[in-house]
Amino acid sequence: MKICFVSSECVPYVKTGGLADVSGSLPSALSVLNTDLKIFVPMYDKIDRDKFNIKKIKELSGDSVGILENLYSYDVYYTLHDGKIDTYFIDCPFYFSRGVVYTSDADENERYILFQHAVLKTLQKLQWSPDVIHCNDWQSSLIPSMLKLQYSWDKLFENTKTLLSIHNIGYQGIFPQDTVLKAGFGESLFVLGGPFEYNGNVNFLKAGIYYSDAVSTVSPTYASEIQTPEFGSGLDGVLRAKGERVFGILNGIDTVDWNPETDKLIPVNYSFSSLENKYHNKSELLSLSGLSKEGDTPLFGIVSRLAWQKGFELVVELVETRIYEDFKLVVLGAGEKKYEDYFLKLMKDYPDKIKVFLEYNNKVAHLITAGSDFFFMPSRYEPCGLNQMYSLNYGTLPIVRNVGGLADTVIDVEKSDGNGFSFSDFTLESIESSFNSALKLYRNKSQLKDVIKRGMSADFSWNKSAGEYLALYKNML
Repeated sequence: MKICFVSSECVPYVKTGGLADVSGSLPSALSVLNTDLKIFVPMYDKIDRDKFNIKKIKELSGDSVGILENLYSYDVYYTLHDGKIDTYFIDCPFYFSRGVVYTSDADENERYILFQHAVLKTLQKLQWSPDVIHCNDWQSSLIPSMLKLQYSWDKLFENTKTLLSIHNIGYQGIFPQDTVLKAGFGESLFVLGGPFEYNGNVNFLKAGIYYSDAVSTVSPTYASEIQTPEFGSGLDGVLRAKGERVFGILNGIDTVDWNPETDKLIPVNYSFSSLENKYHNKSELLSLSGLSKEGDTPLFGIVSRLAWQKGFELVVELVETRIYEDFKLVVLGAGEKKYEDYFLKLMKDYPDKIKVFLEYNNKVAHLITAGSDFFFMPSRYEPCGLNQMYSLNYGTLPIVRNVGGLADTVIDVEKSDGNGFSFSDFTLESIESSFNSALKLYRNKSQLKDVIKRGMSADFSWNKSAGEYLALYKNML
């Protein structure tokens, strides 16, 4: 099966978030399942061409894309991803040499219009006919409409299907009305309530949902949630109209980098059979944090962007309410000033119990994951989430809100197959109930070990997810 994977970012070349992890890991997992894969990514100036042996392909370069009255030329670069997957980079310095991946520039729409046209034009030059073009988020979500409305004359694409993966429906690519013309569509296609129109503007993601052959999201629960007004960000109606062509496939995790048995970033490796070694990491984390190691005190961890979505008001309120309890908290992250200030105040008020690292630090992230007993993720919404799966893998029990991918991975300990703590309502009372359960379980070491074992035994690898994607591709065909 031939699969064209199109993404605006991809590990290890360029990353701003989880999309890059998926774009780097999923194709690698698919490549061992009898697939022929090509990846397409913009050539941002942040990408190190020498480091990744990225070379220009003269035969594919020098073409151009027209945006209104202007022509913008582009070149095509190439490398092997993971030593085996053809990976192409669309290079147009005018649009992609800006020092950052995403911008708030007035021509942000044009940057990804050029990218998407260039992907299709490069496929034409290669004379490579994909069975499926797998688009990701709004930056590549015009490809389904381009195929149906602009490239349908080319028999190269006559049997090609399109899948649009939505990694976070809050980001939709909303731009002024003339965007429809910039993308090469007729003005007549911009009609009230039509596939491109959204509150008087053009919505890339809406068009992608409408014209794609299928839509996927990054967890089964999120696939259901985004079809409701609460979680659909205004596109729930378009998604409901898609009917049974909306699917949810849980993201996998990198089980090489995030494996407590081999992790090079933690002081002591361990497995379930050597779980006592986990507590050497706890000791190191307490030392790093300047917190006392005396006594047998439960340690809670947070590794996250500090943002509204993540729901940390509940943690702050919980800590202030239950500060008299015997526990400690270590926080790693940065983000919105409001939340940074919340946690800094907690640390100032309770320096013997709370340590906050306002930074992104991969080594500390691994140590918190390995050294904590419990891990907070009280998100307002969470399309998939990775940290709860990392935590389960490391024998650190997550405390999560029952939304999105958190609902699909964390089962409350009240159930016989429980592996963590899950609450539904975004209230202090709800998180407090899970907190109480965690403290109670911590004191029952035998039962605690049983719950840890269930988490560490689960398979969160990309192999499982890749098999589900391959089944979906076949279903589409």
